[in-house]
Amino acid sequence: MTPPHSFQLRVYYEDTDLAGIVYYANYLKFIERGRSEFIRELGIDQLALRAAGMFFAVRRVEADYLQAAKFDDVLEVRTSVREVSGVRIEMDQSIRRQDVTIFQARVTLVCLDLQGKAGRIPADIRSRLNVNAP
Repeated sequence: MTPPHSFQLRVYYEDTDLAGIVYYANYLKFIERGRSEFIRELGIDQLALRAAGMFFAVRRVEADYLQAAKFDDVLEVRTSVREVSGVRIEMDQSIRRQDVTIFQARVTLVCLDLQGKAGRIPADIRSRLNVNAP
């Protein structure tokens, strides 16, 4: 597993429901931002990948909501690669407020072509994602 990548964000009013608590679907948006920043920092250009005829899509998410985030909280999204295969990437993600994990998820991504068919992840991208591989 890779060391966790860290991305910080602040909870805005638009992220909350009438009670001032983050709406449950927004946690998925927060971890999407964390994944995007992680991929970008690895030097993987998702626009170039799409121009080459492929893209990543979420296949599966297992999520646990542990505590509520609220308006104006500063959150940290942590992302690490658990496993990479020829067509699949499995990531662990968590959202923390200070030192407390308030949300955690396991996310499976697949590589698809522009027709929506599974395709192999290019070797150079697999090697960037396998930062601990020999």
